Amino acid sequence: MLAIRPFRSADLDALYAISLATGHEGGDASHLYKDHKLIGHIYSAPYALLEPRLALVVEDDEGVAGFAVGTPDTGAWQERLEAEWWPKLRRQYTDPAARPAAEWSADQRRAYAIHHPQRAPQQIVELYPAHLHLNLLERIQERGAGTMLFSEWMARASREGVGATHVGVNSANARGVRFWSRRGFDRLKLEDGGSDRTIWMGRS
Repeated sequence: MLAIRPFRSADLDALYAISLATGHEGGDASHLYKDHKLIGHIYSAPYALLEPRLALVVEDDEGVAGFAVGTPDTGAWQERLEAEWWPKLRRQYTDPAARPAAEWSADQRRAYAIHHPQRAPQQIVELYPAHLHLNLLERIQERGAGTMLFSEWMARASREGVGATHVGVNSANARGVRFWSRRGFDRLKLEDGGSDRTIWMGRS
């Protein structure tokens, strides 16, 4: 039995664990990282703690197995992170920028992202101001959990005035691209071509 409910503070460790378990092209990234909280620091924890009204989890008999988090205003969100989230983490993690990027470990790549966070392209933010992240453990995939979670997130987001929404998907995560395509997200073309690593998708 799957159940969707709002995030609770006691769920935070589960969000970190799910972020790690889905952090390598949609699959387990635990073998790549010494610090198992790094991915969650970027993609789940700040949303759950700073934007809890749009933080949902899905649980089964074993506990929390997925989440959907996001924000209605990506531009304002990026500024809020600069003020309220990144400063503490930047004191905790060393910026590896002084060393060649080719020498960085997976942990150092995430530390760099904390010091130099990737901003969504302005072209996309203007057309699709909201964004979200949705991740599911393998044990509940292919059981309709993603559709349920996304539908509930969009219903709540709509009540908050959210309309056009975007997601960023790792280009190596083919399953993720299919998931968002089936939910009405179209692949977006950037004027500057964008990066090869991230596929941007939007839904009006």
